[in-house]
Amino acid sequence: MDFSSLIFIVFIVLALQPLLMGRWFAVRRVQAIRAIEKAHGGTRVITMIHRQEQRRLFGFSVARHIDLEDAQTIIAAIKETPDTVPIDLILHTPGGLVLAAMQIARAVEAHPAKVTVYVPVYAMSGGTLIALAADEIVLGEFSVLGPIDPQILGLPAASIVKARDSKPVSDVMDLTLVLADVSEKALAQVKRGAVELLTPRLDQAAAEAIADKLAGGHWTHDYALTAEEAKSLGLPVKVGMPIDVMELMKLYPQPIQQSGVEFLPIDLPRRAGR
Repeated sequence: MDFSSLIFIVFIVLALQPLLMGRWFAVRRVQAIRAIEKAHGGTRVITMIHRQEQRRLFGFSVARHIDLEDAQTIIAAIKETPDTVPIDLILHTPGGLVLAAMQIARAVEAHPAKVTVYVPVYAMSGGTLIALAADEIVLGEFSVLGPIDPQILGLPAASIVKARDSKPVSDVMDLTLVLADVSEKALAQVKRGAVELLTPRLDQAAAEAIADKLAGGHWTHDYALTAEEAKSLGLPVKVGMPIDVMELMKLYPQPIQQSGVEFLPIDLPRRAGR
């Protein structure tokens, strides 16, 4: 074998490595999901894991968020699940389109059997909106949810309305007036959607109070809502993430390693006789 042939073989191996690794992880995920379904008593496991929050591809930023493709896929999975089979929905997402999140949430709420949402790390914004539709929300000790307040052109809708109301209308720019009008509509729509998702399990007054707190701009949009805070709001939160769900998260690696965090596995001492 000459040197050029060796270089060609190395090039082919390097080119196929991402494909082979992707396939290997896909097989491992199927095995892990089947194991979780069996361990949880025959539930249907559905995952929406946006592990690659942000990366750069060919110089352009690429981000993963809840989109209409996610909605279509999850709705199809829920609809084909028998009415008597409980669903475990594992969420890891920074949020995304309100439209897509609301479609998923309505499908979750409509499933007759119990739906449990597992949040191993975080489910922000639209992820929290989906969680509101679940019968139970399981969080880890350090898992977080987030506010569902709508954003207009990257700005909090509640803040736009507040800016408009802080001065006489004659002193407000036309653009601000337009954005404030859109913001009021967005706030009303998100609150109404949250109440719709909550009222099957809560009375109207309690649902409206939670919707106003989560959507009304009381926090910044990236505020980390802890399990204790979520419980105090009246959400059906349970703390204690199953280890098999955390192990599943390891099978969704970042395509591009950007973290500076590293650690070695613990070498536990062997017991006598083993």
